[in-house]
Amino acid sequence: MSGTLDLLLKERIVAIVRGLEGESADRAAEALVNGGIRLVEVTMNTPGALKTIAGWREKFDGRAAIGAGTVLDLQMAKEAAAAGAMYLISPNLDEEVIAFGAERGLSVWPGVMTPTEIVRAWKAGAEAVKVFPMASLGVEYLKEIRAPLDHIPMIATGGVDLTTIRSYFEAGATAVGIGSKLLNREWIKAGDFERLTDNARRYVEIVRSLN
Repeated sequence: MSGTLDLLLKERIVAIVRGLEGESADRAAEALVNGGIRLVEVTMNTPGALKTIAGWREKFDGRAAIGAGTVLDLQMAKEAAAAGAMYLISPNLDEEVIAFGAERGLSVWPGVMTPTEIVRAWKAGAEAVKVFPMASLGVEYLKEIRAPLDHIPMIATGGVDLTTIRSYFEAGATAVGIGSKLLNREWIKAGDFERLTDNARRYVEIVRSLN
C-alpha cells in the first residue's frame, strides 16, 4: 500500500480543481488546505495544469498531496508525473496508465462505472477506483456494487455536497471527489476565500465524525 493511498483512506476527500488558474487558483487551493483538505487534484484540461501542479507541489509540500486529474492516456500520465503529480486520477480506465503508475510508484485511481470495469482496474493494479458519474448513478447504485466488491476502495465522484456526503459513506464509499461544491466560483470571483476555508472545514468535520 502506498503512502498516498494511506492518505486517501485517512482523509477521504479529494478536492477537484478544474478550470482555475493563476492567483485565484493559488488562493483557492490555499483556502482549501487551510480548511483541512489534504488531497488536491488539478485536472489536466485546466489551462496551465502542469505549471500549477509543479508550483503547488512546492507550495504545499508537507501540507497537501497534489495530484493530476483527467489523465486520459499514457502521454498525459508522463507529463503529469514529470510536473510532480503524486497520484493520477482518470475519468476512464486505461491499463497503460496504471502500469506506468506502478513503474513510477504513483497511485493511479482510474474512472470506472460497471462491476466489470472495477474488477479490471483492480486486477491491472489500481489501488483504488473512481466511481463516476455518481451524480447520475446515485447512492443506491454504489451500495449495490459495494456488496460483492467491498474489498476494492472506491472514490465516489459527482453529486457530493454537504447534505449528501454522509449517504455516500454510508453506502460504502472509501472517499469522495468534490469539485464545484468546494470551489464555489462566485466566492472565488468575489475574493471571499475565508468562505471557501469555512466551507471546506465543514466537509472535513463531517468526514472526521464518521471515523
